[in-house]
Amino acid sequence: MKIVVLAGGTSPERDVSLSTGKMIYKALKNKGHQTILLDVYLGYEGDTSNLFDIEKDWAEGIGNIGTYNPDIKEIKALRKGNPDHFFGPGVLEICDMADIVFLALHGENGEDGRIQAAFDLMGIKYTGTDYASSTIAMDKAVSKELFTYYNIPSPKGIYVRKGEEYTWDSFPCVVKVNNGGSSVGVSIVHSADEMDAAIDNALSYGDQLIIEQYIKGREFSVGVIDGKALPVIEIAPISGFYDYKNKYQAGNAIETCPADLDEAISKQMQDFAVMVFKALRLKTYARMDFLLNDKNEIYCLEANTLPGMTPTSLLPQEAKAIGIDFEDLCELIIDISLKKYNK
Repeated sequence: MKIVVLAGGTSPERDVSLSTGKMIYKALKNKGHQTILLDVYLGYEGDTSNLFDIEKDWAEGIGNIGTYNPDIKEIKALRKGNPDHFFGPGVLEICDMADIVFLALHGENGEDGRIQAAFDLMGIKYTGTDYASSTIAMDKAVSKELFTYYNIPSPKGIYVRKGEEYTWDSFPCVVKVNNGGSSVGVSIVHSADEMDAAIDNALSYGDQLIIEQYIKGREFSVGVIDGKALPVIEIAPISGFYDYKNKYQAGNAIETCPADLDEAISKQMQDFAVMVFKALRLKTYARMDFLLNDKNEIYCLEANTLPGMTPTSLLPQEAKAIGIDFEDLCELIIDISLKKYNK
């Protein structure tokens, strides 16, 4: 098949996306597909007529994920043409030439449904869930409301818009961006004195945030593919919490899959993951994040509709635990995604 792996973009998770795209690109090339790795924002300038036949390493120059999220202003300075146009030169034309686009994007303008909606209007096939469920899952406030409606446990919290007054007096708590990912802009706040700085940090990445109760406990994740849960994986940071640095720097966290859990608790967590998948109307695949406190109470934090596929990512480790290697996982995601268009 002719496949475009679409990565990069302008979200704070740009570097994670490029690393994900690089891994997927190489896997699909090894599977014999005519594959192109394309930066959705920087695009491609040149002749596109025989692009899929060019012998070229499209992943050349993509390095490892940095310790901190990238400066988007520096990325926009590299753009040729209007920097306010999201799609780079040639992107839509090239994607339209492909049999399917493998979405390796993360965060804003990638995981929030806008690209999916644009592709739907153009008749471009893509991997993952549709635009509506992407939008719902990306919005943590809306997701939490649906969790409550479907009796899926999650930390209690409030939704706050920029400039809006709020009341919160329970500490410690967590402040996070409402439409963010990769723990960018997340702070654990221990007292009222720390609140203003945490609020400012979150609002530097968006104009909406969530304040929620801090759950002390073990961290887990459960992938769901085609409505079926994968084995539970546990994430134990060496120090601190599972922030951007600990997620993407090798050796900063210990990951165990299958997780060392009582069988009943593991099954309950998998059941909750499937419930989230259905409640948010997700399709193809996703990954749900959980906390487990010392009373063995489970709390769902969020759903990730385009989970990371980097060297340290969780979903590939979960798939490997049941005998699905990385290349086969990428192929499986494409096969399931195409079912959306065969109905």
